[in-house]
Amino acid sequence: MTDDLSPTDRAKFAAARRAADLVEDGMRVGLGTGSTAAWLVRCLGEAVAAGTRLTGVPTSRRTAELAREVGIEVVTLDEARWLDVTIDGADEFDGALNLIKGGGGALLHEKIVATASDRMVVIADAGKAVETLGAFPLPVEVIPFGWQTTRALIEETLAGLDVATREITIRTNGAAPFVTDEGNHILDLHLGRIGDPHRLSGALNALPGVVENGLFLDICDTVVVGHGDGRAELRDLDAAAPAQAGGAAGAVSRDLDD
Repeated sequence: MTDDLSPTDRAKFAAARRAADLVEDGMRVGLGTGSTAAWLVRCLGEAVAAGTRLTGVPTSRRTAELAREVGIEVVTLDEARWLDVTIDGADEFDGALNLIKGGGGALLHEKIVATASDRMVVIADAGKAVETLGAFPLPVEVIPFGWQTTRALIEETLAGLDVATREITIRTNGAAPFVTDEGNHILDLHLGRIGDPHRLSGALNALPGVVENGLFLDICDTVVVGHGDGRAELRDLDAAAPAQAGGAAGAVSRDLDD
């Protein structure tokens, strides 16, 4: 039962459950990575057990493992070729539904899968909403070769951009650098505020050694915002006003971390 969950986890589940209702029989679905996306995979597993047919394209190894565990058919993006929808979490989203993603370390796969979909739906608790992106550190995936040189190039580039602070740290896993599913490292950019996300994204991706950054701009179509009381609010760029779905969060038994 979700009675034992914290308000934040109840909000994540409420968003995931509402987003799962958007998946129709026979769809090809991109499956995100992170704690909120894990709730979504669990909800879709319940739908599959009830008879819904769907094919999942995971954005990480751990999502693939969870999807198989709950009975979702898993294929690669090359096998699926194109997706009906991708549903994923976010670390931040603004009023234009631009995102920062990559806190779970899967930003490269997540961006590839999201842009190979007819629609991207983000699921998040209300605390992820911001007026201006940048409070959450911006992940940048870089190749291991010469990563310190790449870091220096990023520092030099940031000096000419509209950001509040310019601290850069390498993400670690214990004492060693974190390694993505593609064998790369992640630099986390502590910027405080990003004045021009489009300019920043283009400048970062133009640097040798940078594979991709965690700014998801003009990609997301809908955000499902969960609340601790079980409500789920849909924010859609095409909608005049948000729609809401009520009800207390139901039963999913496993607590999953980022």
